[in-house]
Amino acid sequence: MAGIIFSENSMQNNAVFGKYQAPIRLMIEKKAEQFETQSKIKELFSVQKSNHFAEGYTSMTAMDDWLPVGENGAHPENGMQQGRDKMLVNETWKSSFSISREMIDDGNSIELRRRPAAFVAAYGRARERFAAQLYGTAISGAAAATINGKSFDCTTADGKNLFAKDHPALCCGTVQSNLYAGSFSADNLSLLEEKMQNFRGENGELLNVCPDTILIPNNGALKQSVFAAIGADQDPATANNAFNFQFGRWNVIVWNYLNEFVSGTPWVLLDSNYLQDNMAAVFQNRVEMEVTSSIDRDTNANRWDGYARFTAGFIDWRY
Repeated sequence: MAGIIFSENSMQNNAVFGKYQAPIRLMIEKKAEQFETQSKIKELFSVQKSNHFAEGYTSMTAMDDWLPVGENGAHPENGMQQGRDKMLVNETWKSSFSISREMIDDGNSIELRRRPAAFVAAYGRARERFAAQLYGTAISGAAAATINGKSFDCTTADGKNLFAKDHPALCCGTVQSNLYAGSFSADNLSLLEEKMQNFRGENGELLNVCPDTILIPNNGALKQSVFAAIGADQDPATANNAFNFQFGRWNVIVWNYLNEFVSGTPWVLLDSNYLQDNMAAVFQNRVEMEVTSSIDRDTNANRWDGYARFTAGFIDWRY
């Protein structure tokens, strides 16, 4: 959100509204920066810049292993092939607010600060709720999220839900699962970490996935379970306070925006490096927030129109 583009229709030269343009603009920028620092999007998606109506993302299978060939042996032919692909189409998002002529006449400084702050907060909140709804919809088992009549796909490039028991491999005919039942505990954390570490690629090759992040909704009991399992270097449940090997290994994301879109106490393990390196989940920015300031001829109000284009989606479930 940092790269906000402002445009004005001769507002700086307007005797009534001109002097209020700079303070309102400053308030919009300040609020945008504040919201951006709190956003979880950059931790849960690979944020990409788009230059087109839509962008395609394609995975590649791994190369075959190196082979022993003996002294002066020929180089074996090695290669990789295209995996599955998915297209993310940018969506247009808009909003607006107005500063009335009466508000300026009466010197209503409170509203002059509050309205632009609320405007930008709504933009940041819309992005965060959109991202959270995609995750929440996938966690709930649905294939698509709906916002204002628009449908957003929550499946990955293999056509399955982000969380599924039957993700098919492209080349070797096997299926893999990244969907399990069970409340959070130290034992279940270890079990799911093991499952992720054994994920295989499209050719059946071991991928060395290394989960390092725990994603949970803002639930007090669940937070207590998570930090009880990973928050101490010794295990109080053992007779000799054995070393807790889970201590210090996890980044925990407590995402309050997720609460609206899930039920119960789901928890997700992620590999943040695999996510970024493979663009496994993408938040795609086509046009970051643009704000246009103008005078409405019918009402004499100072109107501020906001415009943006972005979308998001899941590509590779293995992260």
